[in-house]
Amino acid sequence: MSADEATAVAPALSLYREIDRADWARLASGMTQPLTETEIVQIRGLGDRLDMAEVAQVYVPLSRLLSLYAESTKRLGEEESAFLGEADSTTPFIVGVAGSVAVGKSTIARLLRELTSRWPGTPRVELITTDGFLYPNAELERRGLMERKGFPESYDRRALVSFLTEVKSGAPEVRAPFYSHMRYDIVPDAVVTVRRPDIVIVEGLNVLQPPPTPNDVAVSDLFDFSIYVDADAAHIAQWYVDRFLALRRAAFSNPSSFFNVFAQLSDEEAVERALGFWNSINLPNLEENVLPTRHRANLVLQKAADHTVETVLLRKL
Repeated sequence: MSADEATAVAPALSLYREIDRADWARLASGMTQPLTETEIVQIRGLGDRLDMAEVAQVYVPLSRLLSLYAESTKRLGEEESAFLGEADSTTPFIVGVAGSVAVGKSTIARLLRELTSRWPGTPRVELITTDGFLYPNAELERRGLMERKGFPESYDRRALVSFLTEVKSGAPEVRAPFYSHMRYDIVPDAVVTVRRPDIVIVEGLNVLQPPPTPNDVAVSDLFDFSIYVDADAAHIAQWYVDRFLALRRAAFSNPSSFFNVFAQLSDEEAVERALGFWNSINLPNLEENVLPTRHRANLVLQKAADHTVETVLLRKL
């Protein structure tokens, strides 16, 4: 066999294991699905089609994998401390969850918080969203960035890095700002407090971004594990429109909702407005900033048009 022929038949090497849905679902054999249907409905975001089967076949095994990583890291930390003759000072295991607007990453992050907390080795799990580190709307207006909300420059990156540095340094209590999707803005004086849990899940668009300069710390430098939620852009666009319409419908019953400004639009006008936002803001952000970071993730969930996960890519150790 010639060298060219050998190259043609040899499998392409990859940093990732590619695991199809059926093989990944088999990992759930013997694992208990701890959530009720009511709990899943409460966790599910607008437009997501999360059901009992998807949780059992995809996310229960993923939560177990995360719990194993966290437990192994804690054991390594204990062994390192023993080697150095010091008291154990192992800090929380940090998991990043990245992906486009409307891809379902918020639902996945909430779901993983619930599932990983059910495993014996990781009972205390906290969730932080990077929305809390967006600049307030008034500051975005001052900087001329309201039309680029969600782009990397719309976040207080230094504050986010500082927050995660404190968490990873073992601070007993760390506070993060709180963002209201109903108000579409930071809520003054409202905070989310993290008190040294076993796992901290950090969900956001740009959490896998490289640092702006070589001397800066990247947010992902402070992660122990990272997940990228992936899907075809055309599918995400449809999910975005569906979610926009659902938020608009909810605004009819809540006068304080930001989406009240769209309540008087017809369905056709609302779809047109949503596609305008998608094509002018969210799609460019996905293509320029979010999607290029996919290769930095330890695990990639590839979704089909119906929101179900069809393939899992797991980085090799």
